[in-house]
Amino acid sequence: MRSEQEMLELILTVAKGDDRIRAVYMNGSRANPKVKKDILQDYDIVYVVTETGLFIGDEAWIQVFGELIMIQEPDRMDLAAGLEVDVSRSYSYLMLFTDGNRIDLHIETKEAMLEQYGKDSLTIPLLDKDGILLEIPFASDDSYHIKEPTAIRYFHVCNEFWWCQQNVAKGIWRKEIPYAKNMAETIVRPMLDEMVSWWIGMKHHFQVSSGKMGKYFHELLPEEYWNMYRQTYGDSREENMWQSLFMMNDLFRLLGEEVAKQQNLSYPAEDDIKMTKFLKRLRSMPIHAENIF
Repeated sequence: MRSEQEMLELILTVAKGDDRIRAVYMNGSRANPKVKKDILQDYDIVYVVTETGLFIGDEAWIQVFGELIMIQEPDRMDLAAGLEVDVSRSYSYLMLFTDGNRIDLHIETKEAMLEQYGKDSLTIPLLDKDGILLEIPFASDDSYHIKEPTAIRYFHVCNEFWWCQQNVAKGIWRKEIPYAKNMAETIVRPMLDEMVSWWIGMKHHFQVSSGKMGKYFHELLPEEYWNMYRQTYGDSREENMWQSLFMMNDLFRLLGEEVAKQQNLSYPAEDDIKMTKFLKRLRSMPIHAENIF
């Protein structure tokens, strides 16, 4: 497997030897000084180019980076699906190589770069042939710090979390496992994760990032809460799904009440109590029941 030094040297050597590439910068976890480096980190690289068409039209040019296991070109896929994409401004290649390294390479014109360069605080300039990269602060994760909840957003998260519990429960009771699982993971869990993030942010004066999709929860939650969070993932057996659902509720309640108290917000205790009663009834209800209550 090529080392980080070898990969960055390759990325810059390609750029230096191609007059169409005028600048290079890096985003992502490798630009984050707080993230522990590991061998699975991607290289999130941007080439600022004179034009994108010459690259897009030459499918062989990326072979210089190494032998591929697989490539994904999101913009090409969007175009094939009939979506409106301006590839004259930017284009992306997601490349996984046979040595295990991965480069997410984004090419963009100077005009596209000037509109957004530096807005992501995890940005490190690597090469600038023409002095077009504006001076920016040293890379940090400031852009990704957890934001304090507003009263409206807090209400929305609580309301969505408790309202959609009934959908998960109905799916489990009916043995509609795909529906119940998808409802729990795509609708309910994001609300739980947002509450978890607020609690973490609150404990760190909102000067911390919980990572994409909560990937740093295990580092930032106390062991007791992390163990509770892990138990919100159940298998496909109905009884285990019920247990996971109620663990979600216990953790949401625990953190939600604390966030509300410290942030001067209002936790919907009545919704919690009434929905929990309803869920317990569905859990105990015979499969051939003719009435709920």
